[in-house]
Amino acid sequence: MAVEYAIIVKNKTRLESLIERFNTKAQAKFYIERLGGDFDDYEAEHEIFHSSLSTLQRRLSRTIKYKLLERSFMPSFIFSEKNVIIVIGQDGLVANTAKYSKGIPIVAVNPDKTRNDGVLLPFEVGDFMAGVESVIINRYNAKTVRFAEARLNDGQRLLAFNDLFIGASSHVSARYKITFGPKSEEHSSSGLIISTPAGSTGWLSSIFNMAYGVTGMFEKKLMPKQPKLKDDELLFVVREPFRSIRTQIDITAGLIKNKHYLKIESLMPANGVIFSDGIEADFLKFNSGSIATIGLASEQATLVLR
Repeated sequence: MAVEYAIIVKNKTRLESLIERFNTKAQAKFYIERLGGDFDDYEAEHEIFHSSLSTLQRRLSRTIKYKLLERSFMPSFIFSEKNVIIVIGQDGLVANTAKYSKGIPIVAVNPDKTRNDGVLLPFEVGDFMAGVESVIINRYNAKTVRFAEARLNDGQRLLAFNDLFIGASSHVSARYKITFGPKSEEHSSSGLIISTPAGSTGWLSSIFNMAYGVTGMFEKKLMPKQPKLKDDELLFVVREPFRSIRTQIDITAGLIKNKHYLKIESLMPANGVIFSDGIEADFLKFNSGSIATIGLASEQATLVLR
């Protein structure tokens, strides 16, 4: 099907969020500087992003019509096969977008190489049109990424490009029964992270950093390593498991593959949640009686490569 128009996905800058909170730029500046913050950094970041966005829009308009979509509206937006999706922002915005993309090609653009790692952002504003044009003529190189899936016993499901979080909606301990392979046990923890290969450099990496940091206090030869997952693997990690008379800590991590599943049964009467890719507003309730089965989804995201 021919591509008819592009969808540019963006997020608000930190400065825009501050102005939204404090009503005016002057009030936002007063608040930040009163607390000793560097307001100039917020302004510089904002100006660089919007300069990149303006350049992107100008170059794109010469070839194809486009619509601008804010991240906050993405859960209710319906992408079409007639679209090419252009994401401009941080790596996390690519993950957020991919979940709703229905496999439509995504051209991901890094607007500021001094601030964004760019793991999922292969293009810049100077060369992104090559990716767009390759999609238009249907001759593009792409990487497909499989999603993780949480499926509840009532039929509800949630996809994740980077990671799933299962736990309590606040900072209290999550209570649940975990089953992996032949083993089951009851847990009290800060919840679980289930990461895809794409997400292994994100939230999951911070858990590894913490583990190596704590262990490194007593074993100086340990060097931090980042997990490397295969395309058909998910890695789950239990955050801060607590051992007690009722709770155990034997199941703290594991690899989920095509024929392996992780099952979590909620023991929380209220405030249990499952959300993905850092979007807390898009969640499944996970309270007593809910059982979540975690595995690889059949859906994939399509990320255009240079």
